[in-house]
Amino acid sequence: MHSLRSIPPVSFVLASLLALTLALPGHAQSAAAKGGGTDGTMLLTIFMKHDQGKTLEEINAHLDRTGFRKSFPPAGVEVVSWYVMMGVGQVVTVRLPPEKLREVNLAFEKGAWGAFRTEFYPTYDYRPIWEKTRSATP
Repeated sequence: MHSLRSIPPVSFVLASLLALTLALPGHAQSAAAKGGGTDGTMLLTIFMKHDQGKTLEEINAHLDRTGFRKSFPPAGVEVVSWYVMMGVGQVVTVRLPPEKLREVNLAFEKGAWGAFRTEFYPTYDYRPIWEKTRSATP
């Protein structure tokens, strides 16, 4: 049996993301299904990895000082889901018109950097495809 320490960090994060995705509530999935490509918007998943050299109080003070909570999300950007991954940080999925991508990036550069390391991933809702494939399997 493998311990968590023997699993490479990238594999663990990807496995956690998969588990998180499969566990999303139905309302988040139906919200994601209504956008993300067909209506001129896209989905973007943002990994906000905690700076573990800082306490929660220090992270919150940084976010307050930089105004991140006021600048994110920018106008015209919808938060579809926002989850905490214990030991990793936070995972946020937003729906936005492609022309708002720079504003999202700037909100993170000006406000979240220093509290979080960030990664951005274009995203699409796979759940309806998975459900259709699953129901078609004998």
